[in-house]
Amino acid sequence: MRLQGKRAFVTAAGQGIGRAIADRFAAEGAEVTATDLRADLLAGLTGRTFALDVTDKAALQAAIIEAAPDILVNCAGFVHSGTIAEATDAEFDFALNLNVRSQFHAMQAVLPGMVERGGGSIVNIASVVSSIIAAPNRFVYGMSKAAIIGMTKSVAIDYVTKGVRVNCICPGTVDSPSLHDRLRATGDYEAAKAAFIARQPMGRIGTPGEIAALAVYLGSDESGFTTGQAHVIDGGWAVG
Repeated sequence: MRLQGKRAFVTAAGQGIGRAIADRFAAEGAEVTATDLRADLLAGLTGRTFALDVTDKAALQAAIIEAAPDILVNCAGFVHSGTIAEATDAEFDFALNLNVRSQFHAMQAVLPGMVERGGGSIVNIASVVSSIIAAPNRFVYGMSKAAIIGMTKSVAIDYVTKGVRVNCICPGTVDSPSLHDRLRATGDYEAAKAAFIARQPMGRIGTPGEIAALAVYLGSDESGFTTGQAHVIDGGWAVG
């Protein structure tokens, strides 16, 4: 098993990409600590589970320090819709707090222990909609995910000689409960679904398991020569 003997800490593990990662990590032998804002969504996961609000800096950092993970997966996030003209300060602040600041605080908490123990791997969930490509009506979201790529590279270069690797995953459209919520919110679920599928040249959306497989690789020693990278997994969307 590729993660045997490693401890992993995964945020937003209740559903979608986060749950697939927590499940796959456990299957690969990791000792998993899985958290989510809603404890009920964590039922059935292997390992230690508990409710955690990642925007609560003190609670987040205390949980990470206690878990002392070899692998940290920052998965919590939210997708805001709209252009810059429609964006509100509240949406901008919320995206920064949840999508960006939570990852900043999590990395800040995990790094000293990783350095002390001789290494570790941090996997941040960003998006292809960021500094890689743009999507219509995703101003706040794209801004926040671009910031994650910037943070990933900055931390990677500062810790490259300390045994800590930092990478981010940039998915395209992935099947998840939150995606279906957004499709329903358009008022025409089927039309919106067809449009989302059409964005990927492969003609389909991704699966959480496909993202989890990449997370396993980045968390494992197999990717020991890889750091500071934004790994695009988007069905060809960014190819154009």
